[in-house]
Amino acid sequence: MTGRGNVMMPKSAIVLAAGLGTRMRPYNGHIPKPLVVIGGKSLIDYGLDRLADAGVERAVVNVHHLADAVERHLASRQRPRIVISDERAALLGTGGGIAKALPELGGMPFFLVNSDTLWLDGVKPNFARLAESFDPAAMDALLLLAPTTDSLGYEGRGDFTMLPDGRLRRRAEHEVVPFIYAGAAILSPALFANAPAGAFPLTRLFDRAGESGRLFGLRIEGIWMHVGTPEAVAAAEAALAAMA
Repeated sequence: MTGRGNVMMPKSAIVLAAGLGTRMRPYNGHIPKPLVVIGGKSLIDYGLDRLADAGVERAVVNVHHLADAVERHLASRQRPRIVISDERAALLGTGGGIAKALPELGGMPFFLVNSDTLWLDGVKPNFARLAESFDPAAMDALLLLAPTTDSLGYEGRGDFTMLPDGRLRRRAEHEVVPFIYAGAAILSPALFANAPAGAFPLTRLFDRAGESGRLFGLRIEGIWMHVGTPEAVAAAEAALAAMA
């Protein structure tokens, strides 16, 4: 993959599907959060379909909670080709899960998408926009960001402030900031240099990249939906129906 002057789409991706989904009760007793259906499609398939449309050939999916159900759901998918990263024995967190999967992702920048993230693209797909904007010489991570004010179902204080050059600064404890991480990104393998062993959150590496000026953001074009609870599922269903 090359920089902005000669765009190449990543051919690999990781889809994070190993979370416990504790806020999604009553679903999570028998349906893993990535398989919750919204608008006739499982959450995980929204991300995988967009990755396929972007030309991604190989998607690593990590599994832990109700892993058998996720594997069965993905068994028949042809595009992208699915590789399971098994975390049944121990949940590794968002950072540790990706670090474990790095050998399957190759040595080039790759897409990341949370299996429970949901958005409607604008005129140009957001994965294409991420690829066009990613500069490996300057960035270790380029995060897709949604504005807190226009995102369906989100009521928090945000995650980041974005500087004029696109660099990100994380929200201080009592601060309110305008952007939330939308659960999709392009990451360089360099982000994981000297990463901790075992379980750790990806935010630890984002913070390290931010301190070195290598964490950037891109504002989403379209509508992002925060689908973290059964109530949010109903709101997302209504929004999709209204936009159909």
